[in-house]
Parts: sequence; C-alpha cells; structure tokens
Amino acid sequence: MKWVNYRSAGGSTRCGVVHENKIHAVGTGLLELLRAEGGLEAAATREPAETVELAAADLLAPVPVPPAVRGFAAFERHVSNAGKAAVGDGTVSPVWYEYPLFHFSNPAAIKGPHDEVPIAPGAQLWDYEVEVAAVIAGDCSNLDAATAENHIAGYLVYCDWSARDISASEMGFVYGPSKSKDASTSLGPFLVTPDELEPYRSGKGYALRMDGYVNDEHYGGGSWDEIHWSFGEMLAHASRGTTLRAGDIIASGPVGTGCIQELSGRRPYLAPGDTVRIDVQELGAISARITAPERS
Repeated sequence: MKWVNYRSAGGSTRCGVVHENKIHAVGTGLLELLRAEGGLEAAATREPAETVELAAADLLAPVPVPPAVRGFAAFERHVSNAGKAAVGDGTVSPVWYEYPLFHFSNPAAIKGPHDEVPIAPGAQLWDYEVEVAAVIAGDCSNLDAATAENHIAGYLVYCDWSARDISASEMGFVYGPSKSKDASTSLGPFLVTPDELEPYRSGKGYALRMDGYVNDEHYGGGSWDEIHWSFGEMLAHASRGTTLRAGDIIASGPVGTGCIQELSGRRPYLAPGDTVRIDVQELGAISARITAPERS
C-alpha cells in the first residue's frame, strides 16, 4: 500500500491510501492510524470519507511531527567519500563497523515533499542528502536484528538538509551534528508498506535506485542494496534499552555520492533559486526549491 497525507479542498489535513491514482481518505493523520488498533491494515478497510485524484492533491509530509527522528550513516561508500572530502583520507574508522551510529534530528523541522527549503541561518555550504527512512509501526523495544523489520510500517524518501561548514565545526569538537542538521528535513511523498518492495529485495536492502538532482542535472546516487547496515540492524541498535514509538523515523544516511559534500569540489553547494530533486525508485520524489535564510 501507498499512504499519503494531504490538505483537503476545505483546508483540513487528511490521510488516505492510494489506489489507481486516487486517494481514499480514511483518517486525519497517519500517526492516528498507526496508533489505532490494527494499524494501517485495519485503516485500509474503512469506508473513505472522500476520494480525490492523486495528481490534484496538495501532498504533505506523511508524518509531519514524528515523535523522534534518528539519522544513521549506513552506507559505507558515503562514509568513505565524506572522509576523503573532509580530510583527504577515505579510510573508514573501525568503530563504524562495530555498530550502526546515529544522531538525533529535529522533529519540529519536518517539510513536505514539495515545500520550499530555506538555507539555515549562518550556513555557507548548504547540502542535500539522498536517503530512505523507515517509519515505526508501533511501540517496541530491545528488538532483535533478524526480526526488527517486522516493526516497520513503511518506507519513505528522506532528505536531511545539512550545513556542512557548521557541521565541520561541531564535529571538530567530537560532539556530533546539532545545529548543522536542525533547520529542515523533507519527507515524502508516500509512505510505502514493506510488502510493496518485497519483489526488489536484494542483500540487506532493495535493488532500487536512489538519486539526487540539482536544477535537473544528475549529481550522484546509487542503489539501496549497497547499504552496509540493514534497517533491522539499525532498529535493533536504536531500540536497545529504550522504546521506539509509533511514527518514529529511522533514516539511512546518504547513499554513496548522494550529497554534494562527497563530490570533492566538483559541484557547487546549494544557493537560493536552486531546485533539488531526491528520487527513490518505488518511493517517489521530493522536489524542493532552495530559498534565502529566513529573517529572525
């Protein structure tokens, strides 16, 4: 199934399941449906309150205010490329291979799939990231990596907008990214249930393309099945000693060459007026126009 959040003609927020290019509205938000008995499967059997054409719908972020957002770095090629670009050495730290590392992002900074994205105040090196993310189906803790993916409600396109110059300063203190990833995160357009992707299963991921474009020019990308840490492994680590909640977002980190940082000066960083498209096969695309920093 493919699920969306959208703004109705009357201005209210609704969510629904997509069937034959029509949205069948069955609720006011996906978090509400995830928390209800039976989750998305039960919700899909409800009588729709309205049916609207997908092409005409004003799509919103599938989960506009997630309880928590964790951003991992699960692609080895990205980690190596980023290290080479930053310090001239693409050697990946042995620590990275011990367990999947993550940082927390801002749940209050979520953008929809077509929302404009302002550059963060003070940022000079503004970047996108080509990622996929899982949405947690229900509260869970201390998961086993082999079965943890059973707790995923679906996957979506994820873009963690990043201020690389601010990040370099923060990471120099060995404290992890904070303000460099605090301004905007784009989600959408669909939440796609895992059964839809099963025909593409390959290795620890899926044989699906993930690509980034700036002003319609392809900058880079790769395949989801290049991933080193599976979503099961990420969920197991994230849930150890704590509770993941329905609607929590677990993001993969960029696929190799899925951000400007990795391109070692061959591409300029983003500027106001640029349009970025993050395209993941079977999950859809985010398209965002970059704007100047908002005035405080």
